[in-house]
Amino acid sequence: MPRKTLPVADGGQAPERADAAENRRKILAAAAELIEARGVEALSMDEVARAAGVGVGTVYRRFGDRATLVYAVVDARERDFQAAFLGGPAPLGPGAEPRARIRAFLHALVDRTEEQLELLLMAEMDSADARFKEGSYALYQQHLTLLLSEVRPDADAAYLSDALLAPLAANLYRYQRRTRGMSVARIKKGYDDLLAQVTG
Repeated sequence: MPRKTLPVADGGQAPERADAAENRRKILAAAAELIEARGVEALSMDEVARAAGVGVGTVYRRFGDRATLVYAVVDARERDFQAAFLGGPAPLGPGAEPRARIRAFLHALVDRTEEQLELLLMAEMDSADARFKEGSYALYQQHLTLLLSEVRPDADAAYLSDALLAPLAANLYRYQRRTRGMSVARIKKGYDDLLAQVTG
């Protein structure tokens, strides 16, 4: 039976008009520059609009709220990451056995959370369900569910995939790193132990 595959998430967006695409590019570039210059806490929709040379209404119509805008800034690297785990080299991509792929995927997610923690924190603090509304979470969950179904066909793979993603909520990750002083290596080792229990 052929392995199921998942498409790279595109947020379900229809093709954009040229002017809308240009506005999106300017807004995201302005937001990224403001974050780099002054930190994620300083980001405001009004300031992004001024820096991008568009009306603030355009920013709100395009992104809705600050959390959605922050996730859109993260999106460029996200697409590369999705392409890697869906079609890149093993063990992150296809070709390795399911346990090895799950482990590589979770370790890669730890690295991404470490790298973009400030952005993820701001997005999740602005909206309680931002993490779940953002399209990549659903893709992660589906990806893990497919792999877990191969390893544990008797288990509730959809529930287990949510359980494996839960430790990477930005506020918990920050607490482990900054308050409890856990290293990235320790978090990955913890994931290995958790995975061993989940996959039997």
